[in-house]
Order: sequence, then structure tokens, then C-alpha cells
Amino acid sequence: MPERVDVHRDGAVLTVTLNRPDKRNAIDAQMVSDLKQVLATHAREENVRTVILTGAGEVFSAGADLAALKALRDASLMENREDSAHLASLFDAIYTHEKPVIAKINGHAVAGGCGLAAVCDLSFAVAGAKLGFTETRIGFVPAIVMVYVRRKLGEAALRDLLLRGRLVGAEDAASMGLINEVVPAGDLDERVDAVAREIAAETSGSAVALTKQMLAQVPGMGRREAVDYAVQMNAFARGTDDCQAGIQAFLDKEPPPWKQQHENS
Repeated sequence: MPERVDVHRDGAVLTVTLNRPDKRNAIDAQMVSDLKQVLATHAREENVRTVILTGAGEVFSAGADLAALKALRDASLMENREDSAHLASLFDAIYTHEKPVIAKINGHAVAGGCGLAAVCDLSFAVAGAKLGFTETRIGFVPAIVMVYVRRKLGEAALRDLLLRGRLVGAEDAASMGLINEVVPAGDLDERVDAVAREIAAETSGSAVALTKQMLAQVPGMGRREAVDYAVQMNAFARGTDDCQAGIQAFLDKEPPPWKQQHENS
């Protein structure tokens, strides 16, 4: 069982909780390994349709573990490279996962903790939360997360956040496009659960997985290459079981099978 995270499934929704509240859910190598394990196993269970990522206690994640920061000072270049690759593979596992991953930001999300939230598909933050990438303020570089955050933000907002290393309130983070929505504290659980269950009930799992795949790939392509890729994916999607069943249900004026399954679960 994972040491640093708690896993709970309720119907089609899997909630993964960073479970180091005494350390402000700080990220270390073990937490990265545990999250990768959960994404590779529990999150891929057939009955799971959406994944919620949140933190225990009052903080989403304060970023790198202090012990890890101390260790990197004395690590060799190769050791630091391996540790960086370990974190990068987690971010990529979230970003490219076939299931939608929703960040429920229950408190401050700082540096690597903000990176975890940023690579999720959707993100909802409690009012009063502070978010940001503070790496430059300790002489570090927000290198890995930059790859993903630049896809979400315009260059002005990106440079503001990454170069200044400042924390911003949840409302400012939403206006920048870093997160989707700010929610009052008492409503956060209900709001995120409603969105997760909406996705599970109203959308096709295979269609969402293919859409996520395209969202990851298309930004790195030229226009002509992207159109050719889109044509191929469009043609492939038409032949999937979900598309065939969804079209038939639409013609028959019936709910699609995934909605029927959700209602019966």
C-alpha cells in the first residue's frame, strides 16, 4: 500500500489524498513513487472514470520536502538528474493519464505542489488559497513545470509567475488561467464531486481518453501535421464501441450506455 497517499474509491470517482499533513503534504521521492503507483494501478481500474487529487489537512502541498532540499545540495549531477526525471515522469503521468484528473486545491499550493495542481485537467481552489512557483526565490528553477504551465498561460502571466516567484491568491490564479474556479471553503467538496460525477455520467471514457491524448500531442505539432493527425483520430474514433453505441443511443433517443451504467451503479 502507498505510504504517502490515501486512496478511496466511491463509485466511478477515485480520490487520491496527499497524506502528510504534519509536513504540509510536502513532496519527496516516496510520495512521487506512491502517486505514480496509484495512477498506474488504481486509477486504471475499469470502473474508475475520474480521479480527484487533494491534500490532507489545510494545505494542498507546500512543495519539496525539506529533507529532499537538503539532500540535493550534496547530490551529484547524475543523482539530481535521476531525481528530476522521477518528478517529471509523475507530471507526465498525470498530464497524459487516460482518466480526467481534477485537482481539489484545499489550501496553499506552492512550488512543486502548485506544479501537481497545474498538470491536472481541471482545478478548483478553495477561497483564500495561495498558489505559485517560488523556486527562483531560493535560487532554483521551475524547469519541469514550465513545460506544462506554458501551455495554460499567456507569456505575460507565465513570466510574471515564474520570474517573480510570487504567490498569488486563488482569484488571481483563476483570472490568469492557472486554475479553473475558486470555491467557498464549505462548498469545495460538493463542487468537485459534482464535476467528477458529471464527467463520469455524461461522457464516454474512450472519447475522453482520446481527447486527452490529442490535447497532449497537438500543441507540439505544426498546423499540417496536426490536421493530418486529427483526421486520423477522427476516423479512428468513429469506429470505437463507444462512438457506435453513442450514435445508436442518440438515434433511438435513449441515454448512452455509460450514462445508464452510472445511473445503475
